[in-house]
Amino acid sequence: MADTKADLVLCNARAVTLDPRYPDALTIYIRGDHILKVSNLDFDRSLTSPRALVIDCAGKTVIPGFHDAHCHVVGYAESLVNVDVSPSSVHSIDDMVQKIKRAASMAPAGSWIRCTGYNEFYLSETRPPTRHDLDRATIAYPVKLMHRSGHAYVLNTPAMAIAGITNELEEPPGGMIDRDLDTGEPNGLLFGMGRYLANVVPPLSDNELDMAIKYAGKALVSLGVTSVQDASPGNDLNRWRQFLDWKKRGLFAPRTMLMFGPEQVEILPLHDKRSGLRSGAVKIVLDEVRGCLNPPQAELNKMIAAIHDRHLQVAIHAVEETTIDAAIKALIFALEKYPLHGHRHRIEHCSICTADNAGKLAKLGAVIVTNPSFIYYSGERYLATVHASQRKHLYALNTMLQAGLRIAAGSDAPVVPPDPLKGIYSAIARKAETGQVVLKKEAVSFIDALSFYTGNAAYSCFQERQLGTITRGKYADLVILNMDSGNASQDEIADTKVDMTILGGKVVYRRTSTG
Repeated sequence: MADTKADLVLCNARAVTLDPRYPDALTIYIRGDHILKVSNLDFDRSLTSPRALVIDCAGKTVIPGFHDAHCHVVGYAESLVNVDVSPSSVHSIDDMVQKIKRAASMAPAGSWIRCTGYNEFYLSETRPPTRHDLDRATIAYPVKLMHRSGHAYVLNTPAMAIAGITNELEEPPGGMIDRDLDTGEPNGLLFGMGRYLANVVPPLSDNELDMAIKYAGKALVSLGVTSVQDASPGNDLNRWRQFLDWKKRGLFAPRTMLMFGPEQVEILPLHDKRSGLRSGAVKIVLDEVRGCLNPPQAELNKMIAAIHDRHLQVAIHAVEETTIDAAIKALIFALEKYPLHGHRHRIEHCSICTADNAGKLAKLGAVIVTNPSFIYYSGERYLATVHASQRKHLYALNTMLQAGLRIAAGSDAPVVPPDPLKGIYSAIARKAETGQVVLKKEAVSFIDALSFYTGNAAYSCFQERQLGTITRGKYADLVILNMDSGNASQDEIADTKVDMTILGGKVVYRRTSTG
């Protein structure tokens, strides 16, 4: 980089650089969109241009911009304009019915009522709603209700008719239609049928989606998120073009990498230099329905080997111990058939990870991309519903670190809010929102947790030379927190706010005094 004058300076900072050569800094000099110099000395005016913007951090913590290594941008954006039926918004099915009824009273004729975030564990009835419950809200409009996980849905009767959900419908691979125990009729509750519904439920209009994406972009930078990896396997060239358009019009600022499904490998890799939009890993969803692997092991082996042979990275959605076992077998198959170092194949979520599997994954050179903030938002549900034999391996962060695994983290938004600070708090305190402790022995240090959302996240997508640490020559993606990292307690970290977000050397968010 040319030795020029800085046009932006952060001084009086307590910078956590995550660069082992210079772990701390007082002053950061920026030129254009890159970091020019990182210094342990006080601000030196001779290093700046006459019109440089100088930001006095007043001893606050400066960190690299947060990098959400696994989220669903469009799903998160849609959740911001859908009817919110999450645990923070409704406490019972009756609450949900009333909220949907109000939304229907204001909806244009012919529109769908889309609702996001229900979680039966937190409803007073402790059961999922059915089509009969949703029919009490409205039968004049089709209603689609999405579970917090994104893997279950409930439709009302008009929506079921439009979607063709009848006794005669053959369940799609990996899908399941729940039925009334007495009559055998579909009760509106669907599992693993997101792709099926995507083909029958009309999407948001272009204007509605543009507005939602704009809201999502603003929300992310307000949380300090400067980079995202969209882990939606349904991404295709049309979605790629949409993101290019959103970036061109300034609707979505964070650096973006899109994953694609296996059927899209022929078009990969993709990179648009002007916008910075990149393609990422090939996403494979591996799950269990009725005790059967989907896809089956032989098919999974073949899929991953074919992707690996093209020198493309694979990201395998694997939550349970059995699916992680299957992912390990498939990776072994691929690497034995086509030996290759530095592949960085990923296990997404890796929620139930034994020490044995952690060791196997480390030997395979895999990267783990997991979701610590699930502990905060769903910890009490895990304590109540996950069997003790599995709970002792739940989000086993320390076990994975001790095995030598590189861990990155993502929110999986809209499953939970995309707030990295809640994830960092979860990783170091292992506390649910209620204060209940979930497997304290798997707690990690603040620096390790911060790395999950910065340097390791960049590593997970081969971007560690450009992002993830406060280092000369890297992009000037920085976050100022309203905390002193040297003195903050765990609980203070949970309440920490982002004061400022800098993306590519430009201030894209400032918190107001009342914000």
